[in-house]
Amino acid sequence: MASPVYFARVRARSPGENKISRVRALFERAGFAGHLVPGETAAIKLHFGEAGGDGYINPVLVRQVVDKVKESGSRPFLTDTNTLYLGSRSDAVDHITTAVSHGFDYAVVNAPVIIADGLRGGNVTTVPVQGKHFSSVKIAGDIAAARSMIVLSHFKGHEVAGFGGAIKNLAMGCASPAGKREQHSARPTVVRDLCIGCQTCLPVCPQEAIGMDEGAALISKDRCIGCFECMTVCPEHAIDVDWETDIPTFTERMVEYAAGAAKTKEGRVGYMNFLLNITPDCDCVPWSDRQIVPDIGILASNDPVAIDAASFDLVNEQIGFSDSMLTDHFAAGEDKFTGLRCVTDGRRQVQYAEEIGLGTRAYDLIEI
Repeated sequence: MASPVYFARVRARSPGENKISRVRALFERAGFAGHLVPGETAAIKLHFGEAGGDGYINPVLVRQVVDKVKESGSRPFLTDTNTLYLGSRSDAVDHITTAVSHGFDYAVVNAPVIIADGLRGGNVTTVPVQGKHFSSVKIAGDIAAARSMIVLSHFKGHEVAGFGGAIKNLAMGCASPAGKREQHSARPTVVRDLCIGCQTCLPVCPQEAIGMDEGAALISKDRCIGCFECMTVCPEHAIDVDWETDIPTFTERMVEYAAGAAKTKEGRVGYMNFLLNITPDCDCVPWSDRQIVPDIGILASNDPVAIDAASFDLVNEQIGFSDSMLTDHFAAGEDKFTGLRCVTDGRRQVQYAEEIGLGTRAYDLIEI
């Protein structure tokens, strides 16, 4: 059976037609109030953005969700988890500082920011799952403890997963750093013929797993945790992984973690995907590249698989921007994410998620 996915386009020509009113309308049409428990806590899961980037969801739009949650009688808090890599969000102090600098302070969003896995990622709840790769997953303690959750995802490309949406926000976003490490099963290697020895990769490695060997970078397999930061910053694309064997496993592990995060509050999770400023990279990078397609709109659903499948299709229906990172698949109907990175397979996310019962790829797109 198809899951309903509610959709509001970005076009507006009158005072009542704006993103603010549409976020509120989507919240109502999707029935998110039914997930909320009066007097109890409600986690609003989002990404606060890495310092240097600006692709994250506008705090003014997040405020509308906060206000709707409060109208329902629940007590909302904005939340994310600490990162596996070095950057501006690797512990709660820096993470909250970054969030506030990006506009996620109480005066704007009307809710506190709580980093769900504690100061350094030690606040963890183990959740049992029945997966191919995991029998249990490590979910941030304060996300697990919240009675309900609204997941707000900026839909965009991703270096390895193909795209980032609701599933990835559940999986990586709700896991502690130890849980993120479990998902990152793949290990990058240096293509020596391409490496120019610029050493750009060395300072971004959180484990100091990269050194130099005869003028080329060398990654220690024993120390590497597979965060892919070196791969992201390499200007020569000289760092790669085994896409045929490593990445399908990475995707499956990620989806199993998403299932574990959703399991902590079955029937009490709502999802909104923001198809605005659709960039080629995750919001974890300290920059925001040119968007790959025009702004499309905002979606809401109670099914993380259906909302990601609908978002994926809506992006691919667009004509791609020729002055973006896209190198191929510019035409309407072509896969924009393989146009960014020909070796990625974003469809595997929703396929495996459906296989393990997280949701369905079949959706009814209902425009409001």
